[in-house]
Amino acid sequence: MLLDTILIIFLMGVAILLALMEIFLFPGITVAGVGGALFAIGGIVFAYSVSTWIGHLTLAISSIAFIAAFLWTLRSKSFSKVALHTDIDSRLTSCQELGIEPGDEGITLSRLAPIGKARIKGITVEAKSQGELIDENTPIKVIKVEGYNVTVSPRE
Repeated sequence: MLLDTILIIFLMGVAILLALMEIFLFPGITVAGVGGALFAIGGIVFAYSVSTWIGHLTLAISSIAFIAAFLWTLRSKSFSKVALHTDIDSRLTSCQELGIEPGDEGITLSRLAPIGKARIKGITVEAKSQGELIDENTPIKVIKVEGYNVTVSPRE
């Protein structure tokens, strides 16, 4: 009876540990989740094979233990060391806010096929040609500015 109890506690303890690892450390369905499910099923089946009363008791205690461990893990600071703590405080500045207007001139920094990089008024922006390919280091002229899009054509 003592060996049965130790085996049931071991199986359910490993099942709870693997289930928590699956939830908090390994996203998706991994070996930890499958292993946790197999250990839990094995522990409960073994407990019911010992006796129905022990099976019910094992099911109840392991459920309570899992819920308590889950809540404790959520509240503890144990995962703050591995959690990502980044805040994005930058914002995208439109070409109009940068002062780029139709008629401004610049040069392409990469090939516009039809989108690429260009330097206009000393500012590097993503530029779009009007359908044609414009090679690198070609003088360009701004045709249209709409929000974040700058349409350019080769300067003649």
